[in-house]
Amino acid sequence: MKFKKYLMFLFVAALAVMLVACGNNNDEDNSDDDKGSEETPAENADNGTDTESEGDEGSNELEGSVVIDGSGTVYPLMSEIALEYMTNEQPNVSVEVSRAGTSAGFEKFLQENGTDFNDASRYIKDEEKAKAEELGIEVLEMKVALDGLTIVVNPENDFATELTPDQVISIFTGEYVNWSDVNPDWPNEKIQTYGPNENHGTYEFFYETILEEQDLASDINLQQEYSTLVTLVSEDVNAIGFFGFGYYDSNKDNLNAVSIDFGDGPVAPSLDTIAEDGDYADYTRPVFTYLNVNNAKEKAQVLDYAIYVMENNNRLAGKTGFAPIPDEEAQALVDQLKELQ
Repeated sequence: MKFKKYLMFLFVAALAVMLVACGNNNDEDNSDDDKGSEETPAENADNGTDTESEGDEGSNELEGSVVIDGSGTVYPLMSEIALEYMTNEQPNVSVEVSRAGTSAGFEKFLQENGTDFNDASRYIKDEEKAKAEELGIEVLEMKVALDGLTIVVNPENDFATELTPDQVISIFTGEYVNWSDVNPDWPNEKIQTYGPNENHGTYEFFYETILEEQDLASDINLQQEYSTLVTLVSEDVNAIGFFGFGYYDSNKDNLNAVSIDFGDGPVAPSLDTIAEDGDYADYTRPVFTYLNVNNAKEKAQVLDYAIYVMENNNRLAGKTGFAPIPDEEAQALVDQLKELQ
């Protein structure tokens, strides 16, 4: 019995020694882990070159938001640029792109705490410049691409394939009521005209430049959304409408583009003909985004995005139905923006 108790005593003693040893090992392991985490900054401090390099790289990582509104015409291009920027350049920056229309967008842009950019398919107006000055907002005009005003008809319309500028005017002002008024050989069917509403710079360009400020037909169907216009024209055999080339280009299966004869034969809108000095020049216009310079100076992500836009607009223009601007114009804007850094 005493011998059994003695064995039991040895067993308990041995077990105690083992537990103490394990406890010491765990303490040493934990101590090493804690020591490692505490020494990491110190190791970086000893290696000054690596720390500075990492700091420089980190300084390029931005966060926050960039708010853009305005032209529905420019929207596809700006959305494409924004997507690439957030995916490849600054994943912690949220670029919000909306499409209220050029004029409606300027109202949101030209106010206290307004948007950072306003996309526009026309030049800023004098009264809008005056509003910016009144509010103390410095505005920078950034020309991003060239667009071709495109006249579209229903895909079943196989007769109105070519028009002159005067015929376009007569159709959209209501002087021509039926297709047979344009050409006696065409159907004696009433023409239905379509276009974007007054919120859009495209409407203003069409009214001021194409129609030379003549009133549109009283029964023209004007819409806020370009997708709605595409649907309406594609479903109405007697429809004729107008909008930017990009919306035609992405809906070629549902629309026909009308070639315009400016005097030297019909010219179809395309990325090859859209140019300020090209065959489609009379229906070509520059499109823009306008930058709130005050915001760009205060928010690094806004200025960074502005630079990214002008460094990538020409590369992405054709993808979204726009012709590029001259490279030297884009680079001049990049240089101007970098001076704000």
